[in-house]
Amino acid sequence: MNIEYTAVIKQEDNWWLGWIEEIPGVNCQEKTYQELKETLKITLKEALEFNRQDALTLAGARYKEERIAISI
Repeated sequence: MNIEYTAVIKQEDNWWLGWIEEIPGVNCQEKTYQELKETLKITLKEALEFNRQDALTLAGARYKEERIAISI
């Protein structure tokens, strides 16, 4: 399954800065544009997995997972 997120990217001096609009805390900086894009992908995947594991831990033993789709 592919889900798209929006990266906000800008260059300041010799650094490329970026963050994911939809997920607070996913932000990175790198020396090149390509490195930044790759680091953002890795960081986004890690953040989503951490959030998923945290949510399941907090749910305890009896829970149901349900997919929810939205259009924006």
